[in-house]
Amino acid sequence: MGQLFAAALSALEREQDRWFLWAPVLLGCGIAAYFALTFEPAPLAAAGALALAAIVRWRWREGSLAAVAGGAIFAIVLGFALAQGRALFVAAPVIAGDRSTHVVTGWIELVEPREERGERLTIRVHGIVGLKTEQLPTRIRARTLTSDGSLKAGDAVRVRAMLSPPAAPSLPGGYDFSRQAWFLGLGGVGYTLSTPERTTIDAPMPWDLRARAAFNRLRQTIAQRVTAILPDERGAIAVALITGERGGISTATNAAYRDSGLIHILSISGLHMAIMAGAMFFTARFLLALIPAIALRYDIRKWAAVAGAIGALGYLAISGASPPAVRSFLMVLIMFIAILLDRPALALRNVALAALAMLIIMPESLIDVGFQMSFAAVVALVAGYEAWRDRGDPAQAPRSNGLWRAPVVFLSGIIASTLLASFAVAPFGIYHFHQSQQYSMLANLLAVPAVNLLIMPAALATLLALPLGLEAVPIHLMGLGISFMSAVATWVAALPGSVIRVAAIPTASFALIVMGGAWLLLWRTRLRVWGLATIAAGLALAPFAPRPDILVSRSGTLVAVRGDDGRLSALAGRSDQFDLSRWLERDGDGRPPASVGDTTQSASLFRCDTNGCVANVKGRQLAVPRHASALRDDCARADILVLRHARPKECGTTALVIDANALRRDGAHAISLRGAEIAVTAVAGLHGRRLWTLEPGAQNPQRPRIPLRTRPPAERKPGLLEVAAPESAPDAGDD
Repeated sequence: MGQLFAAALSALEREQDRWFLWAPVLLGCGIAAYFALTFEPAPLAAAGALALAAIVRWRWREGSLAAVAGGAIFAIVLGFALAQGRALFVAAPVIAGDRSTHVVTGWIELVEPREERGERLTIRVHGIVGLKTEQLPTRIRARTLTSDGSLKAGDAVRVRAMLSPPAAPSLPGGYDFSRQAWFLGLGGVGYTLSTPERTTIDAPMPWDLRARAAFNRLRQTIAQRVTAILPDERGAIAVALITGERGGISTATNAAYRDSGLIHILSISGLHMAIMAGAMFFTARFLLALIPAIALRYDIRKWAAVAGAIGALGYLAISGASPPAVRSFLMVLIMFIAILLDRPALALRNVALAALAMLIIMPESLIDVGFQMSFAAVVALVAGYEAWRDRGDPAQAPRSNGLWRAPVVFLSGIIASTLLASFAVAPFGIYHFHQSQQYSMLANLLAVPAVNLLIMPAALATLLALPLGLEAVPIHLMGLGISFMSAVATWVAALPGSVIRVAAIPTASFALIVMGGAWLLLWRTRLRVWGLATIAAGLALAPFAPRPDILVSRSGTLVAVRGDDGRLSALAGRSDQFDLSRWLERDGDGRPPASVGDTTQSASLFRCDTNGCVANVKGRQLAVPRHASALRDDCARADILVLRHARPKECGTTALVIDANALRRDGAHAISLRGAEIAVTAVAGLHGRRLWTLEPGAQNPQRPRIPLRTRPPAERKPGLLEVAAPESAPDAGDD
């Protein structure tokens, strides 16, 4: 045992130059620990733990193992403290209660066009009728049903809107929009009931909004001039690539790009920032090289790096400074700084510095899928580049000669980078989106050259030509490239088996795969092989995610049960299609929600009449009454009862009753039938009560397991609701 420990310590010491690469990983572990809690810790406790960790780090600064352990503890606790500090810093009120009408006065921050009609407005709130100043959210987001194109960022408006708090997860373990909205400062979402009217606000516009509004107005102007030349969907895609605004792209086109593995091209990220900044760098270097008086006296590479950094900053501002764009800018900026300091630009240390900067400034980025996928891809690409660069003697490597050398190297680079990036982001796509694109390498091999050589250079030329009014030619060139790229996306997405849907995997499995991948990529010696074992352990756990037998939405209008074949059958109304689609995605089920929620089909597990519906799940009876006349029989016979109103007093205690009060308090419910028990997990129990919930201080542990009645199913008498569904059975979602 002692020899094994000594060997491990020796291997760790040989990797001393790679220790710094683990700083953002350890910081991320602390951030993840904060978000994984089901309660809000006391800020003083986090501050005290950070002080204690600092003391430990100072005391253990001597010796390799002690220094590593002390540094690791400090980084983890620092990440935890940074996450909580950021959550407290952005704290702002949230619209209370269910959906209600409000008259809002404020300044428009952002105008986003929508695919079909209308716009989505983000409004910095100045006042809401009926709310005190301390109750006002920072901003709200509302969808308009019509648009005349006259609203601009910075306009003061007054509008009547139907608003509700940001949505909680649609099922336990699902995506939590309310948490994202908390860090975005969104205190209410909904739609407008009147046309926004320009008004005068007797208060100065916030200084940060002035700057943001100016850039957003510029983005709107650019979008209008681009779409004036390309009025079809090519223009919407061109706008997305230049300004980052994707609202004008149709659902079908988004689906084609997603299913083909090209969706990353539509989002301003590392690819776009690298092309834009690289084009500025090489253009400046070429122009400076034409001036001998400068080229022979100065290091023009550093001058070009400054030009590239300025170009990247300008593109960041025009593209809206979204989190993915900020991440990409930080990475590009650090690479240019490395050039100024005569250090290698492409190095994992630079990627680690960018990740550290992002996590320190915005710790919530860690739980953003864009952050995870972009850094996973970049780490894999740079690690692969370093391994290729450090291989043996480059002089002994075979080289292709002649005219074909450059194209071969270029295409080989695209294939290698696509393979590396695809393997790196695959676990994230499966965990978050529950699907895998099988032909993404083919799509990227065909489309990325067009992006590198035509689309993005034309986009840069468009930005340079806009002030002169000469943007028509580069925009048309962009249109040609976009037409080709969209054709590739549509063709690849339509190939048989292009998308494989995968059921949700456990978080523990995902964490093991990610940590194993980091271990494999960040170390350099044989120590890295243990990463493969960790990845294998994560893959072995992947099929064992719990799959509830019954799901109930927060509204109570959507109820789904799992059949013997493992597929869901649902009672769903017109307003439940979004939640049902999320449930199906998590199941890896590609069926359309409308077919799953159709109780008239013979495959449906629900039997309905005018009073409600029942279903048998693993020998247990679930009842969903819609009329008071059915309550007596259901309370007596059902094992599980779902009510859209409060539980009546006469309902016995032998059945599990999920009523409107429980749904409103705890959110969506997931129910698993385990032998003689019913295990119930609610959103509030699994996700906890945090700053971004409506009751920040309340505690709501997971609902207890409830023993079933011992009466066997065969002894139950048929109830009133146990009849075949008529042809004209009403929609369960209708009142």
